[in-house]
Amino acid sequence: MTAGTRGAYRAYARLVLETMPEESRVGLTLGFVRTFGIPDIARVLAATGRMTNEPRGRAKATGVAMFTLIGKGLDSEDGRRVVDGLRRVHDRPGITPELMHYVLACFTVCPLRFIDAHGHRAVTEAERDAAYLFHLSLADALDMPELSSLDGELAGEATGGAIGGVAGGVVGDAAGADGLAGVERWMRDYETRHFAPTDAGRALWAATSKGLLAARLPAPLAPLASVFAASLLDRPLREALTVRRPPAPVRALVTYALRARARRRAA
Repeated sequence: MTAGTRGAYRAYARLVLETMPEESRVGLTLGFVRTFGIPDIARVLAATGRMTNEPRGRAKATGVAMFTLIGKGLDSEDGRRVVDGLRRVHDRPGITPELMHYVLACFTVCPLRFIDAHGHRAVTEAERDAAYLFHLSLADALDMPELSSLDGELAGEATGGAIGGVAGGVVGDAAGADGLAGVERWMRDYETRHFAPTDAGRALWAATSKGLLAARLPAPLAPLASVFAASLLDRPLREALTVRRPPAPVRALVTYALRARARRRAA
């Protein structure tokens, strides 16, 4: 990494840290929740006990790490410390490079999805490209192998061979073949193949929806956090976590509350 790399994703840093920080935090939380639908990830998270006993503390640590990397840069002193910590945490049996790619995809894609759906404006192409560059840079810093080497032709088709292997070419290959759209396409395919209900996933959702997401929702929605939080899940994730779809009036109220907040912040 060079000192100039951070400048390439400065637009992404401004978006998540300054322009729409609250939406970014909610989106990052939803990205974390999304990993519960993958049985191997759910089992690892549930086995530690921290996510079910201290969901806010565990999620806060993840958020602090990600926003430090985005705000200060991967090649800053703090950034290098966070990267070293991530390597240690994920250097354990059962955590494969493919799982790490999926988690990183969730942390990159889900905040932008939430901003597009509930922010006061959509993510710009410049911000999306900058997010993709950050994604590539972090994968490179963690020495993650190319997805094409993990999934063969399937990953190669989904990503255009653009993910991973970015040393020496991060800035020059700004959007790769498909950019962030390729990451999201691979992510959806991975979910199609691997999403499945587990006891661990259900336990993680129960702890998170009551404890963590309540703190991320507008105050009027917090007392009914579980049902309102379920309104933020799409069908594949609801099925993986065996969560019932809330009634239409509840979903409409959640959408209204989030859009009202976005309009207040934009004013």
